[in-house]
Amino acid sequence: MQEELKQYLKPTFFLDYDTPAIADFTNAVCAASRTPTEKAIALYYAVRDQVMYNPYDLRYSRTAMRASTILEKKSGYCVSKAVLLAALGRQQSIPCRLGFADVTNHLSTVKLRAMMGTDLFIYHGYTEMYLNDNWVKATPAFNLALCNRFNVKPLEFDGKEDSIFHECNTLGQKHMEYVRDHGHFADLPFERIFAAYVKTYPNFFERFGDIKRLDFAAEASSEV
Repeated sequence: MQEELKQYLKPTFFLDYDTPAIADFTNAVCAASRTPTEKAIALYYAVRDQVMYNPYDLRYSRTAMRASTILEKKSGYCVSKAVLLAALGRQQSIPCRLGFADVTNHLSTVKLRAMMGTDLFIYHGYTEMYLNDNWVKATPAFNLALCNRFNVKPLEFDGKEDSIFHECNTLGQKHMEYVRDHGHFADLPFERIFAAYVKTYPNFFERFGDIKRLDFAAEASSEV
């Protein structure tokens, strides 16, 4: 098992934790943590709440999907935030890998659903962290402020139980449904994911110029 875990500790093009900015960030976040679980929890909340969720950040750009770029920008969608958390975990010697699933999202904005043409979010990304001899799912996608706007229960993480989307929101309405599992990966399968995005959401990419000017948090505030 130890040999198998080595692939989940290495830096990659996307999980580029061997950069000064990421090292400085993780060391600051984990300064008061001693165990791998404590570090994982601290990193999870740092990514969840210090990096704002914005699906309009989606780009066909390898550089934009690097952990160092995401950390610098302090915003991203579910996959980019999962990439960042995995890189931060590896920097602290916690084996991490990326998981993907298709989810039905009942609480996206009207504008986003119109651009996507569906409420099916393919290749939703999350992080799996190896803690206490178990792989544990961590989903840092929605920051706390956005959860409050959407009446969504914020996802907590204790390093023991899987942190995955709730089926319903705080009002008992449908929130997320997991409909397909794509498995886990040692690195971001960039071309595979974006080929699927372009096929599933052609209108989204046709309006790329408009997307760059959209503010998801503002949309959420105005619609809820």
